[in-house]
Amino acid sequence: MTSVEIERIESPRTDAAGHAVARVDELPIDRGVAVLVDGYPVALFRLADGAIFAIDHIEPFTHVPVLARGLVGSVGDVATVSSPLHKQRFDLDTGRCLDDAAYAVGTWGVSVVDGVVTIGGRRPAAA
Repeated sequence: MTSVEIERIESPRTDAAGHAVARVDELPIDRGVAVLVDGYPVALFRLADGAIFAIDHIEPFTHVPVLARGLVGSVGDVATVSSPLHKQRFDLDTGRCLDDAAYAVGTWGVSVVDGVVTIGGRRPAAA
């Protein structure tokens, strides 16, 4: 697996908009990277169509931080990531598990301003 180097943003800002975590052009396409937001592990994904999603990095079945290393794909029009451990698929927009309705991951607000990705508040997992 190839490692992705993401330049640390000078003085990461935290404001009403959230936490600046990376430059868009540094994010690999159709792959994830792990970032920390206030010490919480977040999986950040940039898709080929330019959409950017952020979900909890901790996989809810095993409680291991691995979702940024999952396989990006889709089910119909739903963008997904499959856990690298047991292959459960999670909707990148809602966080719900497509393979077991009892599970979900939290999602995070994402915005891009001047090419910088900012992660906002966490929306709790809603299985």
